[in-house]
Amino acid sequence: MRLSVSTSRHPGLNDYISGAVKAVSDELAVGNVDKVIMVIKNKEEVPLERYIFAIQNMIQVEHFNKETSVEEAMTASTLGHYFRSFLVKLSMIESELGQYPLPDDLSFAIILELKDDKAPTVPQGKDPPPWVPASTQHTTAGASEGAELHMLRAVDTGIISLSLAVQESEQKLELEKQKNSKGKQKAT
Repeated sequence: MRLSVSTSRHPGLNDYISGAVKAVSDELAVGNVDKVIMVIKNKEEVPLERYIFAIQNMIQVEHFNKETSVEEAMTASTLGHYFRSFLVKLSMIESELGQYPLPDDLSFAIILELKDDKAPTVPQGKDPPPWVPASTQHTTAGASEGAELHMLRAVDTGIISLSLAVQESEQKLELEKQKNSKGKQKAT
């Protein structure tokens, strides 16, 4: 099964994404990560959607011994199918989310939520740390009671457990209600 994936052609965005992926993988390697979140926000920095990847390491595999086998763990082929299904679900999520047309002036941020007892690793050398503290409103702790959570997919490989959810903020849902009520008033 083949799955097409879009890619950016903007060098600055590509550098940002590459740096973020490297920083996330560095934190994953040391077992610090609880969630990786991509938050979509408007020009006032108000979060509209959060794409939440919750990650739990079941066991630690030594980085120098990638050939370690784990009883009852998924095969590489099965794991590939599961990861492709994650991508398919991501590409189809728009049909499950509200149909509010998002404004053109959106931005995004990649947020890393660490386990309670962990702190971000400090890079060696002169490079600044890749992470800065996030605004609480962008994290999962900053979500209001009125936010809607859509669970998309979960997989437990025997080594790592991964789940994917999308959260629509209360603010986005309010904008949808306002748009829908205006549409009904025009129709009558």
